[in-house]
Amino acid sequence: MKTTIIFASSLLLLVSCKQKDNISDASGTFETEETIISAEATGTLKQFDIQEGQTIPAGTMIGYIDSLQLYLKKRQLEAQIKATLSKKPDISAQLAALQEQLKAAERDQVRYTNLLKDDATTRKQVDDINSQVAILKRQIAAQQSSLAISTGSISEETNPLKVQIAQTNDQLEKCRIINPITGTVLTKYAERNEMASPGKALYKIADLSSLNLRAYVTGDQLPKIKLNQKVKVLTDNGKDSYKEQQGTIIWINDKAEFTPKTIQTKDERANLVYAVKIKVPNDGSLKIGMYGEVKF
Repeated sequence: MKTTIIFASSLLLLVSCKQKDNISDASGTFETEETIISAEATGTLKQFDIQEGQTIPAGTMIGYIDSLQLYLKKRQLEAQIKATLSKKPDISAQLAALQEQLKAAERDQVRYTNLLKDDATTRKQVDDINSQVAILKRQIAAQQSSLAISTGSISEETNPLKVQIAQTNDQLEKCRIINPITGTVLTKYAERNEMASPGKALYKIADLSSLNLRAYVTGDQLPKIKLNQKVKVLTDNGKDSYKEQQGTIIWINDKAEFTPKTIQTKDERANLVYAVKIKVPNDGSLKIGMYGEVKF
């Protein structure tokens, strides 16, 4: 009788294990793309308003790094540009005297030309006034050229300062901490009033609206799956029960790898498996690192 009970218990356990093995074709853990956001400037964190578990939309300003010295540097550069440009010559004012002389000479030129027609003056006087007009025009042209070169040279002196202002503006922009992607804060690495420096991690964020189940299949299972294929994903839902969701195969590794120690595939005799990623919508119940099973 005792032997019969032991045999029945063993048979029941064997059937139970066999049924459990047949629930899924592969298993794995959930993961997602995690992004570590780092500081891009040096200074004190004057504002840093985030909490772990908080969902932040992309483009949200969540804090800033002290930028007073950069702002003062920009003001100094702007003042240097203004001072440099003040050295520009007033071309119209410096040419005013010559232009008045030219107008007077041109009036005399007309007058002497009319007098020559009436034989009231000599050809030499007309030639002299024509020569004077030509000389004044050349002087004005030369002066304009010289003043234009001087003005251009002074303007060129401000170009390096303008580049420095552009660099400062870029540094000022990097003092603003802008969240780049919509997601949930997983880990916060810094606090307000701490010192930040370029490359220092501030927080880790990930989009948890959907997770990827990285599962492993054997070579004989590989022909049964393809990209964009809909599959059933099973997760634990209490004792001896599973929650079923639909997932989509988004990636299949084209190279075989050794079975990870924590993963049990359907065919445990195979040493080489292929990794696949299955995208699963997350209603809040899925967590990174959680185990899941998949049925093709």
